[in-house]
Amino acid sequence: MPTKRDYYEILGVRRDANQEEIKKSFRRKARQYHPDVNQDPNAATLFKEANEAYDVLSDPQKRATYDRFGHAAVGGAGAGDPFGGFTDISDIFDEFFGTGFRSSRASSRRGPRKGQDLQYRLTIEFEEAIFGAEREIEFERTATCGSCNGSGAEPGTTPVRCSTCGGTGEIRNVRQTFLGQMVNINTCPTCQGSGEMVSSPCQECKGKGQVRQTRHLTVSIPAGVDHGTQIRISGEGEPGTRGGPAGNLYIVLSVRSHEYFRRREHDLFIKLQINVAQAALGHQLLVPILTSMGESTADLDIPPGTQSGQILILKGKGVPRLRRDGTHAGYGDMQIMIEVEVPSRLTAEQRTLFEKLGATLGEAIIPPANEKGFFERVLDWLGGE
Repeated sequence: MPTKRDYYEILGVRRDANQEEIKKSFRRKARQYHPDVNQDPNAATLFKEANEAYDVLSDPQKRATYDRFGHAAVGGAGAGDPFGGFTDISDIFDEFFGTGFRSSRASSRRGPRKGQDLQYRLTIEFEEAIFGAEREIEFERTATCGSCNGSGAEPGTTPVRCSTCGGTGEIRNVRQTFLGQMVNINTCPTCQGSGEMVSSPCQECKGKGQVRQTRHLTVSIPAGVDHGTQIRISGEGEPGTRGGPAGNLYIVLSVRSHEYFRRREHDLFIKLQINVAQAALGHQLLVPILTSMGESTADLDIPPGTQSGQILILKGKGVPRLRRDGTHAGYGDMQIMIEVEVPSRLTAEQRTLFEKLGATLGEAIIPPANEKGFFERVLDWLGGE
């Protein structure tokens, strides 16, 4: 049988400690080892041990007997005061969590409660994500019954006190533990915590106080949103209960892909194929761009000697940059990757011309390993996807 530890050692006090020092030490140990606070598997044992020590040392007669004869003389210690100097188990909870712990739990069950949030998934076009738009949406939500104003009672009648919980909205179950009586408080299953019952249910909502309705909204989509962006519309979620505020509606955006353009943050990306003559000699042409009015074009100068994989940039032709307050902060860029198209079939005249050109050009070479070629430039360009 294991030897019991000295009670003074358990509480961490001297043998000549006064009652106030013993009480303060026990409260400190109780806060440290209470199973509801300390998840260590040994916490309950240590808490019970401290409780037993305090039961003896807080009683002058028991303490004197223990000092003279040891554990054998106080073998039943701990049974007389299961709460170790606290009035009851709720006093311990007040010591740990504050005096408002019990009342706040009870009032939270019966007080106003915010309604649940709703989520709506909206698919928009690529251009709408960049420049913003307004879209009409339709969704179902719960609303407070207009006939009974949410009481659930037929107009002209009033709810009555719940007979199950007596109007408290709670059911209390008491069980005995080594700490004493433990009170388990649950929401009343009959009235769902309201404390009231409806004897004459409203015909419109069948006593629920709420009805389903179809809601139509115009949603403003700000410029510069992206796939996965959430737009919050306050108060358009499910209604609150017992006077609580309504929840919010969160619109989650999905953006359709574009035939030519891709996007990374505030920049737009597009690929452009040119022929070998345009790449070698340089060329000027029109490329598509996106504007708030739709697709348009812009001039692009291709410099002589342009290589496949080379990136040309049109400044300010990308996605609008908006500050958090909604004000305009300029535009991103449009990046254009050049692909030099090598013809797979040649006419006789073209072959002759290429043969003459080839005779004037250099032989094939192996570039240095650290020099970026076509594929490396492509990978860099695609790196942000």
